[in-house]
Amino acid sequence: MSGTGRTGDGRGRLGNVLSSLAVAVGCVLFLGGFAWGAVVYKPYTVPTASMSPTVAAGDRVLAERIDGADVRRGDVVVFTDSVWGDQPMVKRVVGTGGDKVACCDADGRLTVNGEPIDEPYLQGQSFGEGRAGAPVAQQDFRAAVPKGRVFLLGDERSTSLDSRVYLDDPGQGSVPLSAVHARLDAVAWPSQSLIERPRSFAGLPGGISAAGPLLLQLGAAAVGALLILAGSVHSAVVARASRRTRTAEPARGR
Repeated sequence: MSGTGRTGDGRGRLGNVLSSLAVAVGCVLFLGGFAWGAVVYKPYTVPTASMSPTVAAGDRVLAERIDGADVRRGDVVVFTDSVWGDQPMVKRVVGTGGDKVACCDADGRLTVNGEPIDEPYLQGQSFGEGRAGAPVAQQDFRAAVPKGRVFLLGDERSTSLDSRVYLDDPGQGSVPLSAVHARLDAVAWPSQSLIERPRSFAGLPGGISAAGPLLLQLGAAAVGALLILAGSVHSAVVARASRRTRTAEPARGR
């Protein structure tokens, strides 16, 4: 009978080791995922509807900390510039250094270096349609973006106060890359949605930016939580089975 007890105790100890290991790994993944996210991302509250329908006024968003070298056309960025009032602003990059940005072509589309850009994030706006059914901005403009700067527009083109307001300035409404400090990756509240990179800019030099690590971070935290739960449950089951074994052994011995 003693051999059976030792076997049971051995299995119990192995179960406890595996459970403890699962909980330990789970804690590392869970806490590591959130710590990684806190280092990479910063929350913002969008103050106006100038980026509607992509981001609504009052939305809480997660923005990946970046520097100017990481900025690509199509990115929705957070920037601070003295010309714009030294307050964090959220706009979409439609042109980078050396680009010629204009609106609009015969079909009502924005052009970058003469290439028409389809902007699906503008759909549903009510300020007219071009011949192909594309939204048309109310203000025609042309701008040459100086090196080291970006040209920014709001997705709500009919009301957004963006680079078009500052076209008469030396930089033709553009903002220094050094003013950009974050790129929006997701709306966190009141809805939960990722902010996609528009493929329409992918064919231009430099392409579009890669997706941020948010999903990987959330995945690590979710796997960690599952491991913690599974390890804790398994540990409780093993402990209960071990107690039953110890209680039953004296009776078998008699």
